[in-house]
Amino acid sequence: QVQLVESGGGLVQAGGSLRLSCAASGRTFSTYTIGWFRQAPGKEREFVGGIVGNGISTYYADSVKGRFTISRDNAKNTVYLQLDSLKPEDTAVYVCAARLGTYYAYLFSQYDYWGQGTQVTVSS
Repeated sequence: QVQLVESGGGLVQAGGSLRLSCAASGRTFSTYTIGWFRQAPGKEREFVGGIVGNGISTYYADSVKGRFTISRDNAKNTVYLQLDSLKPEDTAVYVCAARLGTYYAYLFSQYDYWGQGTQVTVSS
């Protein structure tokens, strides 16, 4: 069982930055691929990016590539999502999810555990 808690969301102006954190419980955190998703009001949930267990490989949606960066610190059981050059269209609830093993998983349903999310609001 893995519990995930996101933090770091907030209100920021366009062009600004935020760093989101996804803290996990459990002693085998390094064996999980972590994905980030977001959902804006009235829109479908969207894949943002992911990172495999050892942190060597990351993968991103085209809409955020070059602006968002995912990293992890397995000693702290935490994955980070650095959001740079934010745009108003990045406004959404951001959720992290965990899947056991190394997978390039792009669908929410491919993950086994999910957090509650943290709100990111980008003003123009």
